[in-house]
Amino acid sequence: QVQLVESGGGLVQPGGSLRLSCTASGSIFSIASMAWYRQAPEKERELVAAMASGGGTHYADSMLDRTTISRDYAKNTVYLQMNSLKPENTAVYYCNADIRTYSNRSVSSNIWGQGTQVTVSS
Repeated sequence: QVQLVESGGGLVQPGGSLRLSCTASGSIFSIASMAWYRQAPEKERELVAAMASGGGTHYADSMLDRTTISRDYAKNTVYLQMNSLKPENTAVYYCNADIRTYSNRSVSSNIWGQGTQVTVSS
């Protein structure tokens, strides 16, 4: 059994910063890509940033230059540093990863975390 647990969300004022963390746990053989998505009320879930196992990154245009995704491979953890936050960044932020387990090394499973709320408001 593999799970992703996010942390670091909360209430922040406009212009402020937050650092989200997501740690994968369980019988993990390997992790390919890890990513952050978000879903605002009454909107579809959208990609914020993604990082491949080799270190390549991809960012949503709306968050470019204000967001940095990073990984601690030893800790199976991905981080999302967000700066200059705006009210429109308010959403539930979800961690996502492609993971192979020891019991099924040939198949990669796409796993979601439970989400962490980020609210940007004065």
